[in-house]
Amino acid sequence: MASANVHEFSDGSFDQDVIQSDQPVLVDFWAEWCSPCKRLAPFIDEVADEFAGQAKVGKLDIESNKDTPTKFEISAIPTVMLFKGGEVVKKFIGLTSKEELAAAVAEAVGSEAASS
Repeated sequence: MASANVHEFSDGSFDQDVIQSDQPVLVDFWAEWCSPCKRLAPFIDEVADEFAGQAKVGKLDIESNKDTPTKFEISAIPTVMLFKGGEVVKKFIGLTSKEELAAAVAEAVGSEAASS
């Protein structure tokens, strides 16, 4: 069961939900058939809960949404990208630890707080 704090992104909502977001956004590019994606899902949920209100965390199904993965040259999944100010600031390819993901989000949130 996915966390209530995990957003579902789509090609149609990506620009508004991610690129134009005033918070850092962590996006998990995944597919239903991807075993490593399924193993990564609990980490995404935990990071979403940990940073609720400070950063957006969500998933984009590459099978249902073809344009966004093409635009960002996603060639392997899972790929997790951290966006800040509409730009990719971190990219993780393959199964990544919760600690690495949380550290990247914490850094983005921290540097945002420092510049406010």
